[in-house]
Amino acid sequence: MPHTARPAVIHLEGLGLTYPGPPPVTALRPCDLLIEHGEFVSIVGPSGSGKSSLLNVLGLLDNPTRGAYRLDGVDTSTVGDHQRAALRGRHIGFVFQSFHLLPHRTAQENVELALVYRRTPRRERRDRAARVLARVGLAHRAHALPTHLSGGERQRVAVARALVGEPSLLLCDEPTGNLDSETAASILDLLDQLHADGMTVLVITHDKDVARRGQRVITIRDGVLSEGRTILAGAPC
Repeated sequence: MPHTARPAVIHLEGLGLTYPGPPPVTALRPCDLLIEHGEFVSIVGPSGSGKSSLLNVLGLLDNPTRGAYRLDGVDTSTVGDHQRAALRGRHIGFVFQSFHLLPHRTAQENVELALVYRRTPRRERRDRAARVLARVGLAHRAHALPTHLSGGERQRVAVARALVGEPSLLLCDEPTGNLDSETAASILDLLDQLHADGMTVLVITHDKDVARRGQRVITIRDGVLSEGRTILAGAPC
């Protein structure tokens, strides 16, 4: 049988986003972008550059106003809200700057909660959470509350929660923004290891040092994406 190429994790074609006015505000200029399985891509830009708008579109939290976004080959513009939520839950693991852990749940329980809405049986939830906590080096802290964890440990729990659903994309928003430099380096080392294990990693950041960890570094400024000297545009800006 002929080999069928695996679709890209992220495929943007002429994608743009304009918020309605008055006056309308263009947050993302039309662009094309391909991110294949197993890549580590950084998107870097200053405050107000369009990073948050891009994150919301890639994370299926906002709809683009033009163009197409295919996630693992699925045209996200053709699906309804419930299907978008299901796609987000199956394909994307989120890691945020502020951790977003429930303070009165243990590390393991926080990770397990990512599987509750999938109706995963309790025993399987427990086993999968334990495995992924071990993968991020926190097996010994599984029963600690977030208030008893360091910032780096809390971010590792957040990474474990993102991974437990076995997503095709790890989408990280300023993952080291609340950490000191030494702890931040340890989180970036963890992302490097996950990438080496085959995970597709996309980091959105304002920090150029963080961005340099990526195989590819894409810059966003005034809603325009560029890689090196190439403008990733599907239409003139």
